Amino acid sequence: MKNPNGYGTVVKLSGNRRKPYAVRKTVGFNEKGHPIYLPIGYAETREEGMEMLALYNHDPWNIDRDKVTLQMLYDRWKEVKSSNVGEGTKRSLQSAYKHCSKYYDVVYRKLRSFDMQDCIDNCGCQYSTQWAIKNLFGHLDKFAFEIDIIEKMYSQITTSEPVPDTKKTPFSDEEIEKVYENKDNEWVETVLLYLFSGFRLNELLSMELSKINLEDGTFNGGSKTASGKDRIVPIHSIIYPIVEKRVKNNKKYLIEYEGKKLSKSQYYIFWNELMDKLEMKHTPHECRHTFRTKLDSAGANKKSIDLMMGHKSKDVGERIYTHKTIEELKEAIELFKINDKKSEEKWHFLLWTNNKLVTKNRQNANI
Repeated sequence: MKNPNGYGTVVKLSGNRRKPYAVRKTVGFNEKGHPIYLPIGYAETREEGMEMLALYNHDPWNIDRDKVTLQMLYDRWKEVKSSNVGEGTKRSLQSAYKHCSKYYDVVYRKLRSFDMQDCIDNCGCQYSTQWAIKNLFGHLDKFAFEIDIIEKMYSQITTSEPVPDTKKTPFSDEEIEKVYENKDNEWVETVLLYLFSGFRLNELLSMELSKINLEDGTFNGGSKTASGKDRIVPIHSIIYPIVEKRVKNNKKYLIEYEGKKLSKSQYYIFWNELMDKLEMKHTPHECRHTFRTKLDSAGANKKSIDLMMGHKSKDVGERIYTHKTIEELKEAIELFKINDKKSEEKWHFLLWTNNKLVTKNRQNANI
């Protein structure tokens, strides 16, 4: 007799085994459509296996609830429930879990809202990570409630959404130098792309390779407003080698993960981990803020800045790109420089003369 859908199966394994019958339950499917099994146990006979399966379906958490720690609950949640969330959310929750290590061995029934809030408040990260920790406890509470480990979901009662810091702080010269010094990391590359292009995060993540003209040295992208859409932004000499490499190696987008486009929430995961490693505290949008601040401080004209950033202003007027306009934008964007002389000596940058690309060592250039 066939078991009901979702009930589980008892399968006889090959070879000479003391307990040859595997008791398992399908909890999801992989990318190729093959089932992912949750092992429940092993039995000497098929009848014993069916009894194990019946007991499991009656009580899938057949252990002392007063001994279930945060770590045990999380591991079980990953086995049983994580297949129900998207890959981006799954990575976000895995990252959030690392910030809860203080409570790994605490019995989950004894955790209260102030313990959860402690993880959120003292994670040392930005809003997105704080929100991910709150989201993690929400998932765990719901699961624990379903299997009668807890009677009250404290994650919903007293923890509040952390408020993101709206104050924008540009990257300092020293921080920009530090980012550049670590440019061999593919995710540090994305920070440089962000810093030296002035694009919004969603614009950069949506930048298709077909919108990049290496010969002319320009991006053609943008969104959000009429002033922002389909604008031309020169490729800064500092990021040109990065852009060139990605145009050759990537599939469709300038920034990809495992050959696919990233969502903003997915990128925030990498961003937060990167800021921790670099010992910095910045939001992605502060790259764009830095871009404007540095150009403004260097004396770039407001019209060029607004054109590149996609801002509407009286200085821009009707947006028409002529050869002269693009040359002016290229001159303006190169005013954003890195102050580290050691880095400058290593730079190879691009000079655009009569629309011809000339690569020179920066220390031998006259600009």
